[in-house]
Amino acid sequence: MRRKMVAGNWKMNGTRASVAKLIDSLREQELSSDVDVVVFPSAMHLERVIASVAGTSISVGAQDCSVESGFGALTGESSAAQLADLGVEWVLVGHSERRLILGEGLETVSRKFAAVQANGLVPVLCLGETLEQRESGRTLEVVHEQLSSVIADRGIASFAGAVIAYEPVWAIGSGLTATPEQAQEVHAAIRGMLAEHDSEVAEVTRLLYGGSVKADNAAQLFAMPDIDGGLVGGASLKADEFGAICRAAGN
Repeated sequence: MRRKMVAGNWKMNGTRASVAKLIDSLREQELSSDVDVVVFPSAMHLERVIASVAGTSISVGAQDCSVESGFGALTGESSAAQLADLGVEWVLVGHSERRLILGEGLETVSRKFAAVQANGLVPVLCLGETLEQRESGRTLEVVHEQLSSVIADRGIASFAGAVIAYEPVWAIGSGLTATPEQAQEVHAAIRGMLAEHDSEVAEVTRLLYGGSVKADNAAQLFAMPDIDGGLVGGASLKADEFGAICRAAGN
């Protein structure tokens, strides 16, 4: 049985003071032992957060990494090797904001996925369509292209050590949320895409839903058979709300 997971993407938010307060509040939350809880702070807060959650069930991920897995002359970049040395365990790869705003293409996403795994970390591969693509009936086509690019480069076996997050771009930070049935349809299709290559890998790969996940819709989303948890944005900056989402996954 796939273990539930709730990941909080803090994006480009937080000061030293607010992050410290958030972590203190998260430490007070009652979290289920049956759920993997991960937070993804901005790069400048990673070390502090890792130290602050030591001894808890919360683990820490990075929001991005370099395409180069080791060390070298890439000013401003952080490699997966450096993140591993810091104590990071997870890395977001291919988030829609990086694909759409920063222009990361399929090759870049695939190289980052490989760099993460080369250093013993777990990639959380983000897939999703824009509102225009959904309205034109291209949701599954877009998701298939994004997923198949990584499968072609890295092989289906690599997904036994990865997580996939489906995040409809039109629902991120908009207050709009795919219905549980809409989300389940795409999650089932993603699992089917994996199964075309290896049914066992498809069965063990965790699929998260991301897109305005909140405490009041989490339970319905997580009850869907192919949704194994959530990638939470704005709600993860509120400890009580995030804790409630985590508990919904545990139930």
